[in-house]
Amino acid sequence: MAMAFAIEDRSIDADTHVVAVAGEIDLFTAPEFKQRVSAPIDEGRTHVVVDLTETTFIDSSSLGVLIGAHRRLRRLDGRLVIVCSNDAIVKTFRITGLDGVFTIVQRLDEALDSGAVGA
Repeated sequence: MAMAFAIEDRSIDADTHVVAVAGEIDLFTAPEFKQRVSAPIDEGRTHVVVDLTETTFIDSSSLGVLIGAHRRLRRLDGRLVIVCSNDAIVKTFRITGLDGVFTIVQRLDEALDSGAVGA
């Protein structure tokens, strides 16, 4: 049985926000995912960490959300960092060439390190 979709998000500081997703991000769950990733950018945060540690599946709709957030943050001189250690999901980033676009780290503490999100 698939893990239930859930999102938790929290502000780390005035610039940094973490969005942690559990379960599958697909056509049905992508709209909520997009809203939760977009909200901190709308509020002026420039460093967004998307934690996919508990995510079991992503599809093209979720990749589109991440690309959109990445582009918005770049225009603001910000940064999107993805936390992911799931081999299947990392492979999806690799196959699509997005591993060269996104900053992808294996652990949340790496993403929150000032070197990953910028000073």
